Amino acid sequence: MRTILWPILRRALARPLSPAVVDDQRTWRYVDLVGGAFILADRIEQTTHRPRVGILLPTSGAFPMAAMACWMLGRVPVPVNFLLSSSEQRYIIEHSEIDTLITAGPMLDQMDEPPSGVKFIKLDALNYRTIPPLRLPHIAATGDPAIILYTSGTSGRPKGVMLTHRNLISNVRACVEHVNLTKADCFLGVLPQFHSFGLTTLTLIPLIVGCKTVFSARFVPNKIVDLIRKHRPDIFIAIPSMYNALLSVKSAGPEDFASVKLPVSGGEALPRETLDRFRERFGVRILEGYGLTETSPVVSWNLPPEGKDGAVGKLIPGVGARIVDDHGNDLPLGEEGEILLDGPNVMNGYLKQPDQTAAAFDERGWFLTGDWGKLDEDGYLYITGRKKEMLIIGGENVFPREIEEVLDRHPAIGVSAVIGKPDLSRGEVAVAFVELEEGAEFDEAAVRQYCRQSLAGFKVPKQVRPVDALPRNPMGKILRRELSRWLDQ
Repeated sequence: MRTILWPILRRALARPLSPAVVDDQRTWRYVDLVGGAFILADRIEQTTHRPRVGILLPTSGAFPMAAMACWMLGRVPVPVNFLLSSSEQRYIIEHSEIDTLITAGPMLDQMDEPPSGVKFIKLDALNYRTIPPLRLPHIAATGDPAIILYTSGTSGRPKGVMLTHRNLISNVRACVEHVNLTKADCFLGVLPQFHSFGLTTLTLIPLIVGCKTVFSARFVPNKIVDLIRKHRPDIFIAIPSMYNALLSVKSAGPEDFASVKLPVSGGEALPRETLDRFRERFGVRILEGYGLTETSPVVSWNLPPEGKDGAVGKLIPGVGARIVDDHGNDLPLGEEGEILLDGPNVMNGYLKQPDQTAAAFDERGWFLTGDWGKLDEDGYLYITGRKKEMLIIGGENVFPREIEEVLDRHPAIGVSAVIGKPDLSRGEVAVAFVELEEGAEFDEAAVRQYCRQSLAGFKVPKQVRPVDALPRNPMGKILRRELSRWLDQ
């Protein structure tokens, strides 16, 4: 087992003219991806000597080409979430110490404030008709970092999850074995590739197996149904809110989803209402899975026909799970507690955050997920809640403190508290309760606009509610469970 690049190159040598990716712009054969990666690698080498290179691209065949170019040089790609605000993107760029972004002209046009001091390699400006210098791909150790994915942290700042080549390869191989994928399968999805779910399940797995993947950069329900009709995919991967949105396509019927043998849901909890309505309308049973950025990400995956509703499937090969109480004691089957994980897919740590890394593991080296769940006698894993206060909005992890820090800077707000509210279209939305400064006037629209200056759009509270006093315990800590009871008032 070498780097994640080698199995992709082996597949490319075996099937150079086979379609690998179909996106909004073109069809990429394996030879196109590899040839483009060689040309791009040459440009990267001319542009920067830093060990990490940023990638700011839409969901497309260009993303794996860019990642492969980095791996050819022994560089570590750092995907930048294009949904974040300029200040959040700037933090990722500065924290990861990258000075070069692989991107495209339209992506730069959408940025409110392109980061200063950063060099850009625009893929739409490269000459792909040239012959790049011949080079042998860099041979890295399996324990070397392969990619750094930034995910929100409890401190309100994103954390750089360092995934090694071993992490990615082991997760891909375990998924292939668990699902029994073959090169005859066809994938379809919209998930962004800066997200671990989109990176592994919609990019690395298909490329290594030899499957064709159909990408759409934007989720438009009617367009997705048209793509399903045209390409007849075997595997459709999405987050629950996307499945719910597909129910709005009036022209869609069971025949349109007849080819989809694995409709996979992940990234956030699947509402039972969405599961039932999708099955009733299209005759399709959505199969839920579970994973985290820190686990590369797949941990478990429900499969037909024996998969259980409400469960997130059985653990994939090589992954171990323990359910423990608040004191770290193992609990018997069927009892709920915190989920701890172990396996070759578990991250190497957080970039430049040794304390956060140490705190993420117990004394036996098991990863502390912060999720609450149970295992049944058949080996199925259930997620019953979140020990942490993290919200999941449209598949993106959002921590209340990150929003609260922005709200608390508003001149009219004294103290704020943010909780999640279930939402069919986004999974969850943020709702803020605020205590106002004495004599301050409250303008909800103005407060939400203020948040947009510092936060990505999906993090801006859907509602901001002024209250006389936030509920607190005798020690002064805000009682979020009490706030949850206020949601329907």
